[in-house]
Amino acid sequence: MKKLRFGLFENAQTNDSGTSTWRHPDSERHNFDRLDYWVKIARICEDAKLDFLFLADAWGWADVKGTRPDISTTEGLDLPRLDPAIVGAALIGATEKLGIVMTGSTLLEQPYAFARRMQTLDHLSNGRIGWNVVTTGTAETAVAAFGVPMVAHDERYNMADDFMSLVYKLFEGAWERHALERNKQGRYADPAKVHRIAHDGPYFRSHGFGNTAYSPQGTPVLFQAGSSDRGKQFGGKHGECIFLGGGSIEKLAGQVKAIRDEAAANGRDPNSIKLMSAFSCVVAPTIEEARAKHQAILDAQTPDVAVASYAWFTGLDLSSYDPATKMSALHTELSQTQVARFGDKTVGDVLKDWHAHGVRTNPFVGTPAEIADIMCEMAEGADLDGFLFTPLIQPTSTLDFVEQVMPVLRARGVAASDYEGESLRERLVGTESPILSPDHPGASHRQLQ
Repeated sequence: MKKLRFGLFENAQTNDSGTSTWRHPDSERHNFDRLDYWVKIARICEDAKLDFLFLADAWGWADVKGTRPDISTTEGLDLPRLDPAIVGAALIGATEKLGIVMTGSTLLEQPYAFARRMQTLDHLSNGRIGWNVVTTGTAETAVAAFGVPMVAHDERYNMADDFMSLVYKLFEGAWERHALERNKQGRYADPAKVHRIAHDGPYFRSHGFGNTAYSPQGTPVLFQAGSSDRGKQFGGKHGECIFLGGGSIEKLAGQVKAIRDEAAANGRDPNSIKLMSAFSCVVAPTIEEARAKHQAILDAQTPDVAVASYAWFTGLDLSSYDPATKMSALHTELSQTQVARFGDKTVGDVLKDWHAHGVRTNPFVGTPAEIADIMCEMAEGADLDGFLFTPLIQPTSTLDFVEQVMPVLRARGVAASDYEGESLRERLVGTESPILSPDHPGASHRQLQ
């Protein structure tokens, strides 16, 4: 069995994943706006040799029938939150090896400024930065806040393709990898290795010179999680690490194959993309303790959050539908992932399910050995490369996982006991150098003089 990779899902707000568990006595997420909270989480990850800390993000907020429900404020469901890029920047100096992955929107960011931000972080971290590429489909409220028109689902991916073409030119083509000489005898940079870029795409335009020199990785490691057909096409073309939302082994295996097929269709090595499944668990020395712990987590939140929370992710007000309505009859231009995942379940089923775990997968409950068995079975059966651990309660859930489950996985030889490689790309993707593989589309923009 292949050696697996691991990341921790986090969110710079009181709650995450559409649930409201901040009332749980062990939760420290209400301190998300304090630096010591983030340093603590990052050091837990690095001590456990997790490959990266993943900082999710969303610009929108819950909006039900044109109104933000009071319960969203009461429970800290959707607001306030922090900028993940600034949180990530603050953690660079508190860590040495841990990868830091930040979410950035191709709909709401400006490519030129965004490229500078990512390269700045990659320089300062010595090549430990990843970018979770999102097209921002969680709420119409986000585009309203920015004063831009809502863009249909598939067109957002067309827009994202154009965004990527421009930032690849800035990441890979504007400055060559060894353009900086820093020679105090008279030459800081070689003019022959600095190039003017020109981009006139259907959505973005830029002419001039890149604002930041080539960083240790050039392009940050590219993460993506779209599960629609168009999202899988985008991921197969651009992604280096793709997140899957969980589910049965058969479902995951089908998604893995579809994305690897897309990679091959784009001239890429299908195995160069790392497929990681979301994974949650409640673990304890005995099954009885684990079940009791899980029930206490469920009891910590109110079911009234579910309607507002689901609307935040999808734009759909489930309270306006008959509980017997099939989810397959509903449509949204926002997060289609959170509609499609429920297949032919009813609205009533979904509200009950969403209260239990929101956007995250249903947690596995068991002993350390049982949880490790499940992870190994999933990885082998679906050809997964690793897992994105999504905690229910922070930091308790993460500590339980790294202290009880990770040692079992290491003993089985499927989890690394130390960091391998200097950059995030070398460790996670397995490249021989920190930069994009030659078969990646971004590498075609690279100046090779």
